[in-house]
Amino acid sequence: MREVLAQAAFQLFLERGFERTTVDDIVARAGVGRRSFFRYFPSKEDVVFPDHERCLAEMTEFLAAVDDSDPVGAVCDAARIVLRMYAADPEFSVQRYRLTREVPGLRTYELSVVRRYEQTLAGHLRGRFGADGDGELRAEVIAASVVAAHNNGLRLWLRSGGAGDPEAAVDHALDLVRGVWERPAGPSPALEKPAPPAVGPSGITTGSGDSEVIVMVASRGTPMWRVVQQIEAAVGES
Repeated sequence: MREVLAQAAFQLFLERGFERTTVDDIVARAGVGRRSFFRYFPSKEDVVFPDHERCLAEMTEFLAAVDDSDPVGAVCDAARIVLRMYAADPEFSVQRYRLTREVPGLRTYELSVVRRYEQTLAGHLRGRFGADGDGELRAEVIAASVVAAHNNGLRLWLRSGGAGDPEAAVDHALDLVRGVWERPAGPSPALEKPAPPAVGPSGITTGSGDSEVIVMVASRGTPMWRVVQQIEAAVGES
């Protein structure tokens, strides 16, 4: 019945537009009553995303069953569950993508759906990294990175009209995330002792010669983007 209602709704959205289609129109096209519609969908917006509740439940179940050896890999694999949902019905997925681009209210709704996925991934990572201090921050940042990478690859495929293999772009994007966050957190390899440093702006010191070393000193609360910005400025000056 969910599929019947979703199919009827999208036929009407394509014919009349989202705003001019009512719930009464949808149930009339599907041949059911209003009570049947609201048994499956709380609102007209929900019928645009009929499969996300099932997908979210599948993601939650998957994460509950994985081991603790590779938490970043686990959340990347969990994100691929969403990709497979879209890839299972390319025509519907492309139609939905185009519809959400046209209707501001649907874009807002879609953001709330994406946020639920992100919170699910972050919750899993907090269980591995801890919920205090940098553990919670690390969980939130990695989850946001995974969602952003997944969505970047997915939207490339959707914008193409569903042509080609959607997994290629998503895998490439997620590999970038893993390359950053799966690096070991141990000390850096020993380096030759550099020449006495010259103190630069913003607490940055720079060495000299062929083996130049840049050391960034910042307070604990400094945003990462500011740290990167200051390092890039120092590299440009040196």
